[in-house]
Amino acid sequence: MKKLLFFTLISGFILVGCKSSEDDETTQNGKVTLHFEIQIKAAPEVVYRSIIDSNYFQQWTSVFSSTSHYKGTWEKGSKIQFLSIDENGNTTGLASKIRENIANKHISIEHYGFIKNGEEITESEEVRILQGSFENYALIQKGDITELHVDSDTFSENREFFHERWPKALEMLKNICESQDSN
Repeated sequence: MKKLLFFTLISGFILVGCKSSEDDETTQNGKVTLHFEIQIKAAPEVVYRSIIDSNYFQQWTSVFSSTSHYKGTWEKGSKIQFLSIDENGNTTGLASKIRENIANKHISIEHYGFIKNGEEITESEEVRILQGSFENYALIQKGDITELHVDSDTFSENREFFHERWPKALEMLKNICESQDSN
């Protein structure tokens, strides 16, 4: 299941001043909602663009899978697939829908299925547990800093995997944003 959920965000960290707190986690129906925050010295427009631009997205999500990418658009109401190629050459990932997208402020993604061997799976016990899982990004401007808050649902058994990877991914996103803003 870890490979299928490589894009699910997990929290408990505040990066740049790295703080960890499992008190920020909530559990419901076998899912855990976790929270991350990072301060990025860049305008919200730069952070927002870096999250959704396909080239930047591939860079900062490569921490989860070197072949990570997405197919679809980030427009409110649109379907989007978060994909990767597994060790057997099969396309796997998450089938999702953009619930909200307010440029430079907020993105909300709802996951409703899996991609296995390139096919969208929306009916199974595994999918029923996944459905209703969200990944939310909030960008808050504080002077010349953008504070990025990420809240995401995942399965309890994937907590350790994401606690290891998300700090690295967000640090990579921070570096991408700050190098753009200085140009």
